[in-house]
Amino acid sequence: MSVNKVILIGRLGADPEIRYTADGQPVATFRLATNEVWVKDGQKQERTEWHRVVAFGRLAEICGEYLAKGRQVYVEGRLQTRSYEDREGIKRFITEVVALNMQMLGGRRDTVSTPEGEDLGPSLGSEEPPPEEDLPF
Repeated sequence: MSVNKVILIGRLGADPEIRYTADGQPVATFRLATNEVWVKDGQKQERTEWHRVVAFGRLAEICGEYLAKGRQVYVEGRLQTRSYEDREGIKRFITEVVALNMQMLGGRRDTVSTPEGEDLGPSLGSEEPPPEEDLPF
């Protein structure tokens, strides 16, 4: 038995990019920042980790419509590593989180569920990002 599950809570570093596969399936990609805060020798230390997230189908459409730079989101999915050739013909590898579930955080007006729930909540078109706050990890 094995498990491949990722749970992230973080903020978007930029608006999601939406593209479409050859057969018309929507694909959303975005970068999600998580941070870790600790105290060492009386000094506050902080490290930010960036995660590449990809969503497909209806979830990709929802991400493209409702997510924006600075928004805090919960993402649940799985890790996937794939390879590609860069412009110079060098084989590269990339690890990304394939999102299976996403929820906007920050209050009732910012909530959105994924295709499992399809509850998009009221007034999700607000362009105002939530206030900056430290994450508890």
